Amino acid sequence: MDAKLLEILVCPLCKGPLIHRANAPELVCSPCRLAFPVREDIPVMLEAEARQLSEQEEV
Repeated sequence: MDAKLLEILVCPLCKGPLIHRANAPELVCSPCRLAFPVREDIPVMLEAEARQLSEQEEV
């Protein structure tokens, strides 16, 4: 994932910063506890496509 793109991307819901998980193709918003998928190096920043993080998952 391009570092410059990560600098400008924010969560579409709370406008907070996103964390890129190196072990999974997704961007995580800690406050919303959502993981947005990254498909073919393109972040899918749609709430409908996001996955809710479980209580056991570390943010």
